[in-house]
Amino acid sequence: MSPQGNITAEGVIAIDREMSRQHDDALASYAAATELAARMADALRSRKRAFLLGMGGSHAVNRMAEVEYRALGIQAIAVSLSEQLYSPLDLNDSVVIVTSQSGESAEVHRILASLSGDPAAYGMTLEPSSTLGRMLPSLIGAGGTEHAFAATRSLMITLALHLGVLAALGRDASPALEILRTRARLDVTEAVKLLKPCRAIVYSGRGLRGLAEAAALSTMELARMPAYALEGGQFRHGPLEILRPDLGAVHFCADEPAASLVGGLARDTVAGGSPTLVFDTSGSDEVRGDLILRFPKASGIAAILSMLPTAQRLAIGIAGQRVSDVGVPLRTAKITRTE
Repeated sequence: MSPQGNITAEGVIAIDREMSRQHDDALASYAAATELAARMADALRSRKRAFLLGMGGSHAVNRMAEVEYRALGIQAIAVSLSEQLYSPLDLNDSVVIVTSQSGESAEVHRILASLSGDPAAYGMTLEPSSTLGRMLPSLIGAGGTEHAFAATRSLMITLALHLGVLAALGRDASPALEILRTRARLDVTEAVKLLKPCRAIVYSGRGLRGLAEAAALSTMELARMPAYALEGGQFRHGPLEILRPDLGAVHFCADEPAASLVGGLARDTVAGGSPTLVFDTSGSDEVRGDLILRFPKASGIAAILSMLPTAQRLAIGIAGQRVSDVGVPLRTAKITRTE
């Protein structure tokens, strides 16, 4: 086998290794979070405001979780660490959750200086010995650092940590936990074929906008192609002009109040000539697309956990058609130490 072939195999093998563990590690992470998650929930009940700070995949997971905190009466907003550093919001009287799988990125180091001594500042990380893990009371993901590029296992684990806090706030975690135990994923062969002619892809969702952002990020990182994530309403306000046969549209639809809006947008992207894929847990027969991946009916984090492994496989499949060294970063590192 050629050296290039060896590199390709190693990159994909590393991703597969992480993904093979992600369900078990997510369940273990949730189980271990109980005590600190209860303290975090008490702080959230008291303050009613939360800032979820992270970068990259960690920020995308925070975007997934903010919807759930808001549904429980918490004024939650997910902000990138870099944005908070350079155009800061007032964090006083708020619960602050800093999310970083490594706990060592440049932005984490900088934000921790300003959070020192804050009694309502917490971390989420996979590394208990990291700077984040040592500086803030932190929920720790099971299984240690994620080594593969791009994020897969760390996304599911961090989502499970948020689920622990949400459960302590009163959210029923049993549907999401059952999905983690089931470990189902759908075949993406036809979905990859559908998107093969596309030079760029737009991922979209309403309540699942954070999942769309994570999927777009993975596609850019692995396939090195343009990919963008748009909240569904934002997609309608002008960007529909980009629809054409070489622009793919991927929609995420859950059992949610806006499900009909997601379905309507999918119909419009089909009509605009864009190859249209829908990930659907809405349980509705009205969702239309060129191809629909139908999952059992679910909402919220349960819907995300149901779709996430298949969305990960989709990004890997798209990348496999475009680059010869999937999972081998050329210009970035797993831990970004510069701003």
